[in-house]
Amino acid sequence: MKDSSPGNFQAVCSQIASAVSNASQVFPPSAPQYTSDNRHQFFSATQASTCSVEPDSVEDVSVIVRRIISGGHNGNPGFSSTPGVQIAMTRFNAVNVNADACTVDLGSGLTWDNVYQQLSAFNLTVAGGRVPGVGVGGLLLGGGYSFIASQYGLGIDNVVSYDLVLPNGTFKKVTADDEDLWFGLRGIVTKFTLKSFPQGEVWGGIVTWGADQLEASKNAVAKFTTVTDPKAVAIPTFIYTSGDVLTTTSVFYDGPVPPPGIFDDFINIPVQRDLSTRSFSDLVKSQASTTISPDVRGIACGFGPTEYSTSFINDSVDEVIFWGRRLTQLDPEVQVLVAIDYFTSGLLSHGTPSAYPPNRSQIYFPSGIGLKWSNSSLDQVMVGSLRQAADNLHAAALREGQNVTNAVVYPNYALFDTPLEAMYGNNVDRLRRLRRVIDPGNVMNLTGGFRF
Repeated sequence: MKDSSPGNFQAVCSQIASAVSNASQVFPPSAPQYTSDNRHQFFSATQASTCSVEPDSVEDVSVIVRRIISGGHNGNPGFSSTPGVQIAMTRFNAVNVNADACTVDLGSGLTWDNVYQQLSAFNLTVAGGRVPGVGVGGLLLGGGYSFIASQYGLGIDNVVSYDLVLPNGTFKKVTADDEDLWFGLRGIVTKFTLKSFPQGEVWGGIVTWGADQLEASKNAVAKFTTVTDPKAVAIPTFIYTSGDVLTTTSVFYDGPVPPPGIFDDFINIPVQRDLSTRSFSDLVKSQASTTISPDVRGIACGFGPTEYSTSFINDSVDEVIFWGRRLTQLDPEVQVLVAIDYFTSGLLSHGTPSAYPPNRSQIYFPSGIGLKWSNSSLDQVMVGSLRQAADNLHAAALREGQNVTNAVVYPNYALFDTPLEAMYGNNVDRLRRLRRVIDPGNVMNLTGGFRF
């Protein structure tokens, strides 16, 4: 058995520091960059690593993987952090527009707001994240929902190739011709090549309703889920905070002016709004940021309805209110929220078979219910409450006849102990077979996340 003691982790850190080039760096816990490398959206997701390493080249990523193999070394605890060696891909931050302007190369350490800012000079965009601070790698490898998903498919549907360091430390450029790796990647991605699309000005921003407009906001949301224009997006989030339920909605139209009627209900209700015609990059910057709050604990749990009926939206809001009232008795800083993420029927028609989604004949919307709190002693209570809330919403969908017995959960919103079958369905057996062939030493399980 490999030695996974703290002393051995320290030895591996020293070996990596000696083996990598001068362009890459290893940081001990006393270094400011170590803190940045180990930072996560929520404190509850963070584990303190023995060291962090920022590789500067594919060759150094290979060196690091080989050293970790010899040494035995996400909001979910341990999913993107580790007590061993934290590999931070932040130096893989190049954006390159290829000569034909039909594809773009993105380093895996980028955030989407930075990507959009650089692509705006070329009047291009890609299918990526919707709020500032979201990482390129995590979103794409989980599937990837975007403002333009109804037009062009998931982020993963728009990948042309991956630059991958395999679990044995060797490099490979993976394309659709590599059937197994294309279906189930195993390794560290250093670069994504994505399809790009012409992008002009867009319209949208943020609309916020107070508690006195809750019924009107629910009706507006229910009506919007009948919209068939793939360029139109509205993502409402119902938030219980300080005893009230607020509704914050991200509104987007892929064009400088939306057609009449689509967003009338959002505009006509007396609201606080920031809606305008602007660049795609500026619109993303206007969204709620995922900037780190060091003292906030949080977790989310996904569920997959097939429709957003008026009754299901009511049930979702009732769940937020119920848990908000109950949990604020334990921690007055608790926030409970549920997001309604609707896409048009063409969402899953743009891709080839992939691990997620396991079934492209039925859309299971990537909805999520989440909690934020500050008292660390309540961690288990909050996780249990969140799990119960998600189960209640699943039961509500079943009661109204939705076909969700085997609903698919979006991996990026899945709770840490979500069964693999709930995300990847019948693909789990194939993914396990691929793991045995591509990663016989099970190296990538050392990184955390869902294990095959």
